[in-house]
Amino acid sequence: MDQTVADLVTRVLEADADAFAQLVAVYRPQFGRYAYRMLGNREDAEEALQDTFVRAYQAIMACRDRARFGAWAFTILVNRCRTVRQRVMRRDRPRVFGEAALDAAAVDHPAERHFEREEVNRALATLPPDQREAFLLKHVEELPYDEMANLTGSSVSALKMRVKRACERLRRELEGIAHA
Repeated sequence: MDQTVADLVTRVLEADADAFAQLVAVYRPQFGRYAYRMLGNREDAEEALQDTFVRAYQAIMACRDRARFGAWAFTILVNRCRTVRQRVMRRDRPRVFGEAALDAAAVDHPAERHFEREEVNRALATLPPDQREAFLLKHVEELPYDEMANLTGSSVSALKMRVKRACERLRRELEGIAHA
């Protein structure tokens, strides 16, 4: 990409719709991955993703640091995922994580890999939403705790505790497949 993120944001502010399409192309893979892992199905993830980009476009003037557009838009995504998750929970619809939700550890046989991936998905689904969110931000998106705190509005110490508890619970949940 020839343009920097800050340049693209400037062009969007100058009413260049193609520049926003370029921003979407840059951030869609990462944002989509997070939304899918957080929400557990493609339809809900796509809804959160589309809402995020619409809201980002409508409020782009509020992005104070143009070079950090991605972090600013990711905050919108985190909030949209929370909203969608709450709506889904109100509908009491069961959420099932799909096969592509996580890349499980590489194994020799494809059937074993599929089994492990499903077990990881099942284990992730057992986490409370706040722990799943913290775990994904830390260990999948690889964000530092201070950035996680900015995105979620939680304290660094609370996030560290959520990640710790999520890791402990995932270890317990996955203990059986490691020995199988």
